[in-house]
Amino acid sequence: MKNRKLKPESLMMSYGYKPELSEGAIKCPIFQTSTFVFKNAEEGKSFFELAYGLREKEAEEEVGLIYSRINNPDLEILENRLTLWDEAEECAVFESGMAAISTVLMEFLSPGDLLLYSNPTYGGTAHFIQHVLTRYGIHVLGFDANDSREAIEDRIIDSGHANNLTLIYVETPANPTNALIDIQMCRELGEQFGTVNKDVIVAVDNTYMGPLWQHPLKHGADLVIYSATKYIGGHSDVIAGAVLGNFDLMGKVKVMRTFLGNQTSPNTGWLLMRSLETLKLRMDKQEENATKVAAFLSEHPLVEKLYHLGHIEKETRQAEIFEKQCEGTGAMVSFNIRGGEKEAFQFLNNLGLIKLAVSLGGTESLAEHPASMTHVGIDPAEKVKYEITDRLIRLSIGVENADDLIADIEQALHPILVPVSFV
Repeated sequence: MKNRKLKPESLMMSYGYKPELSEGAIKCPIFQTSTFVFKNAEEGKSFFELAYGLREKEAEEEVGLIYSRINNPDLEILENRLTLWDEAEECAVFESGMAAISTVLMEFLSPGDLLLYSNPTYGGTAHFIQHVLTRYGIHVLGFDANDSREAIEDRIIDSGHANNLTLIYVETPANPTNALIDIQMCRELGEQFGTVNKDVIVAVDNTYMGPLWQHPLKHGADLVIYSATKYIGGHSDVIAGAVLGNFDLMGKVKVMRTFLGNQTSPNTGWLLMRSLETLKLRMDKQEENATKVAAFLSEHPLVEKLYHLGHIEKETRQAEIFEKQCEGTGAMVSFNIRGGEKEAFQFLNNLGLIKLAVSLGGTESLAEHPASMTHVGIDPAEKVKYEITDRLIRLSIGVENADDLIADIEQALHPILVPVSFV
């Protein structure tokens, strides 16, 4: 097997782990310790120099263990395995998806800088950008999937901060409408507005597609961000985040993580390693189920509009982006129910097998009402603009039997009385 390049799903069982260093245990133990013993003072000095970014790592030099806020065997092995899916050079894991997002934004943005970001985006991200970053003198500018490149260029120039564009933050597909943003276009914008002294960083939140269905680094992104709570964890029992990219940028991210202290715990790292072993199996099944659920909803008389990557109108800009950068249709299905909040709530309350809860990417199917739940903090005018209406329902499809999921959706829709004006 020495000459064969193994697939990530095969390497998830053992990559980065040496059983001989852990009494031969076939699975990595949980290293439940706060600190690690140095062989000598010189070794401690060397380890800290690397951890604080005071010098470059020498060829064949391994980063030494210091303190679990900085590094830990469970985290390092997990990070090594996560790089395989996106073919990234380096990875950092965090205590939550928001910890990953906020650390990236705080590391690369300073007062006076301009952040260009896509809409709609996860409610927590939108709040952090609009209400936290702006408190520190960072300028923010939004755009959406309907904007042409020319329109975005004009908006950047009209902002008066074009020379200070520092980071482009993209969530694609967008939560909760599955709207697609062209990653390559964002890379080109970054190059256009970059300077000799400063490159514009492109960061992509890839949570909706997970590590299987889209690989942003291949399309010009510098950093990929995940809420590892979702598909990577996949069992709705851990909270975690991850950032991936090249050695240079990730070195800076890891140093910021060291001082913020928002790395994940050894126990969470161990649970995520367990989950990675079944990642492809789970995501393949979820995508298969979502395809069947979306097909059912597309024909139902109470469904006014369907948001699913397998049902994008052909020969449109969205279809072009999908063909270019997506490798699957995902497991997220949103739809507008005929009526409004009353009908949406009635449907949600009627569900039995599918659970009414936020989050996504777990083995169980979930349903929620974005306008009043995950995206409740978004400005009302922006909700309307980005189609996050009272009649929008978001489904995260799990690994249950697809026919059972469809039967649950059908029985939940059946008793709803739709006003004559919507029929």
